[in-house]
Amino acid sequence: MTASATSAPGRPGDLGDGTYRNPVLAADWSDPDVVRVGDDFYLTASSFGRAPGLPLLHSRDLVNWTLIGHALDRLEPTESFAAPRHDCGVWAPSIRHHDGRFWIFWGDPDHGVFQVNSPDIRGPWSAPHLVKEGKGLIDACPLWDEESGEAYLVHAWAKSRSGVKNRLTGHRMSPDGRELLDEGRVLIDADLIPGWFTLEGPKLYLHDGWFWILAPAGGVETGWQGAFRARNFHGPYEQRIVLEQGDTDVNGPHQGGWVRTPAGDDWFLHFQQRGAYGRVVHLQPLRWGADGWPVIGDDGAPVAVHKKPDLPAQPASSPATDDDFPGGRHGRQWQWSANPRDGWATSHGADGLRLACVRSADAHDLRRLPHVLTQRLPLTPCTVEVGLRLDATSAEARAGLAVLGDAFGWIGLERDGDGAVRLVHRFAESVAERERDAEHPRAAPGGTARLRIDITDGARCRFWADTGDGLRPSGPVFAATPWRWVGALLGLFATAPAGRDGAGTALFTHFRITTAD
Repeated sequence: MTASATSAPGRPGDLGDGTYRNPVLAADWSDPDVVRVGDDFYLTASSFGRAPGLPLLHSRDLVNWTLIGHALDRLEPTESFAAPRHDCGVWAPSIRHHDGRFWIFWGDPDHGVFQVNSPDIRGPWSAPHLVKEGKGLIDACPLWDEESGEAYLVHAWAKSRSGVKNRLTGHRMSPDGRELLDEGRVLIDADLIPGWFTLEGPKLYLHDGWFWILAPAGGVETGWQGAFRARNFHGPYEQRIVLEQGDTDVNGPHQGGWVRTPAGDDWFLHFQQRGAYGRVVHLQPLRWGADGWPVIGDDGAPVAVHKKPDLPAQPASSPATDDDFPGGRHGRQWQWSANPRDGWATSHGADGLRLACVRSADAHDLRRLPHVLTQRLPLTPCTVEVGLRLDATSAEARAGLAVLGDAFGWIGLERDGDGAVRLVHRFAESVAERERDAEHPRAAPGGTARLRIDITDGARCRFWADTGDGLRPSGPVFAATPWRWVGALLGLFATAPAGRDGAGTALFTHFRITTAD
């Protein structure tokens, strides 16, 4: 759909005094990679099983970012993502610019290495092309050697699919990025490096006559950033740890991308795992030491506050969250839980998002519904609010505002068998297969409500609703939880039990996220 978001203040990293604070992207922009083209920087991130996928963010100062679109309309193969697969799909993409085109490569752990490309960052992007088929192929990154004309690809392995982990495999690649020219060779086997484990997420570069692989190890919550270098692509590689937690509170600082400004200054963007908030993005200065190795952050430890890059000033910004849904369209920040189908969102001439109450046998478990429209949970304490009118025609049709992870909670409206509409508040623990009431239902005259969630530190969620008699709290505090690799999500949905006839619609208005910071 056409983007239609209104900006929200969010939590920009720019402090307004020539410095920035980390994280510069305070939400789940997992496994970031970055490229510069001219004066512009572009970032992409993992999108797993949500659609559209491969988010595209833009900045001119590496601190203030806006979401400008997505490179992947639907996940392939399409039939594999007709239902939610929350921790599958697009893992750890790499973005590059070569021969006048943008290129994004990624590994799908169940299908193989894919790529898309476009002459313009805003598209249109090519259809996904399967470069290498196979199970457990993840975290793919290409490299074009502009001097020799050779092209290469490196990827990691997911043990859950392949039985292999802790090693990086390299291939020669055709310059058009469509096929690999050999069977691949293990470039780095971290089982042979004392103390190293879970080596993954490689990013491949040429610098100062060396092939460089920047790759994290040690796991997402406790690991570190490694650097490997060799004079020849096939090695042998020597290694060094170049960023780790030290005495900071930044656990597991690793997996990201190196980028150089037009003036020749170097920076590194990486993630930090923050539980229910997912993987937030930090910006670190990078310099090259006298021995030729990169030094990231403050002598190898993450910085909390730092002088901004020496780049033209840019207004403080962060990816949009708010939405008035003008003309019935939703903004770029929203993603479906699976590949979308026609009819989930219905067109109309006024403002507000009209969702069909899609019938499903899984109507009582939001984790199984493909037609949940989601966006990322902000790291900063905040208040989330949306207006809802339920125009359902079927008993048990419902719609609401949700916090969604491997446990979920939601508040919204449901139609009774006699046609009355009630306010309901339900939840399910991670081990539960069905939701249950968090509060006794109550009447919702006119079938409308103002829904609200207050989210405090630790992703603790307090639900509220106003059905015409003022805002009232509902149920106990709910602690948001992530999925295995994905942070918790905010969601809007409309659904109904399985059946043949249409079940009506729900209209959402004025979605707002107000941060406390």
